[in-house]
Amino acid sequence: MSRTTQWEVVIGLETHAQLQTKSKIFSGSSIAFGAAPNVQASAVDIALPGVLPVLNREAVVCAIKFGLAVGATIAPRSVFARKNYFYPDLPKGYQISQFEIPVVLGGGLAITVGAGDTATEKFVHLTRAHLEEDAGKSLHEDFHGRTGIDLNRAGTPLLEIVTEPDMRSSAEAVAYAKALHALVQWIGICDGNMQEGSFRCDANVSVRPMGQKEFGTRREIKNLNSFRFMQQAIDFEVHWQINEIEEGRAIQQATVLFDPDTGETRSMRSKEDAHDYRYFPDPDLLPLEIRPEWIAEVKSGMPELPQAMQARFQADYGLSAYDAASLVASRPMADFFVAAVAEAGAANAKTIANWIMGELAARLNKTDLPVEASPITAVQLAGLIRRIADNTISNNIAKKVFEAMWNGEGGSNNNAADQIIEKQGLKQITDTAAIEALVDEVLAANQKSIEEYRAGKEKAFNALVGQAMKATKGKANPQQVTDLLKKKLGA
Repeated sequence: MSRTTQWEVVIGLETHAQLQTKSKIFSGSSIAFGAAPNVQASAVDIALPGVLPVLNREAVVCAIKFGLAVGATIAPRSVFARKNYFYPDLPKGYQISQFEIPVVLGGGLAITVGAGDTATEKFVHLTRAHLEEDAGKSLHEDFHGRTGIDLNRAGTPLLEIVTEPDMRSSAEAVAYAKALHALVQWIGICDGNMQEGSFRCDANVSVRPMGQKEFGTRREIKNLNSFRFMQQAIDFEVHWQINEIEEGRAIQQATVLFDPDTGETRSMRSKEDAHDYRYFPDPDLLPLEIRPEWIAEVKSGMPELPQAMQARFQADYGLSAYDAASLVASRPMADFFVAAVAEAGAANAKTIANWIMGELAARLNKTDLPVEASPITAVQLAGLIRRIADNTISNNIAKKVFEAMWNGEGGSNNNAADQIIEKQGLKQITDTAAIEALVDEVLAANQKSIEEYRAGKEKAFNALVGQAMKATKGKANPQQVTDLLKKKLGA
């Protein structure tokens, strides 16, 4: 293969989302994270003789919610199958999953790749989403050359979400994974905690010469638990595959792992095909039947979805597509915005959006806090915005008030901004006569700046404004100061 060949990357993702139920998918065992090893593994989870699995209804509700959210077909009848393989963390020798008839079919997710003027839109089609149980966990640390087995995770309910091979770069794959991560949290079916393994992705990666219709041989990168690692792993794998082909070596289908320390992927085992698992319907479980009435009941309790909310923010509040998309990137952020607007009024929506995406987001990022843990509540931020809107304080003074609120001044009181303004004497000076007297003093003391301004130096005018604001410790209305200076200087 010539090294001048142009290559196309083909990526499909399989995502395991741990469902937010209180118990496991086929038993009443707890799924709480962090318990001592093997205390949450029941007889059903490890399939001791004589036990029977019973399907968790709430896990099915989660699957229905997801199907509705992505515009998929929810199968009126689906079947559970046994996926047979041997591994130490799977003591019963099979995993209960769905194969031929999954609960969710089709659907898709719109994503935005990049930001700003270079952003592009793409629609990623989904093949299916099916319910299954998780396996246990092998523990390799602290066992001095041996491996421990913790079966607490065995039987934890999962929704495996499989895409079509629609993505053509690591950037697209990460954009899809982030959008899916936000969606499953938005609809309340998964907590999205990647560190605890609640949301983990496998990436199927292949390359082919540009223009070729047939897919190349894929390799599956397993258990990517961060978006940064996903991008690094896919980029390395793409370059590795291209180099192998150009060196005359064929790609062998395989399952690989990504090593964050080296930034490289390494082969774990040859990739199994479906027939290797000897799927057959689980004889202990009846087919799952979902009637239209059940779907309608679940739909009635669904929250407004991100895309619909984004469109509403644009239509109702005049926000740009970028601003609206930023606000609906997570449900807690969207809820914060909605609560602030409800308190301060729709006329202040744009200002609220600017403060949330500016001052608040910067401070949350700096302190590594989620918006739910913000020291400043939505109602308190709305109180601050109202005082900017009615000219009680200027935008610059508002930043000082924000800082004080963040540091706990004003306490949890909804009127924290008013208390701080009153206590620190920050109310803006808007009396025209008072500001005019102040401007006259500044002009009398800064003849050189006046001469420079009249000689065409615009910076001199800004210096005069700065002097006036400094004299009032920033409390004069900046626009009134500017207008009076221009009037007196004949500008």
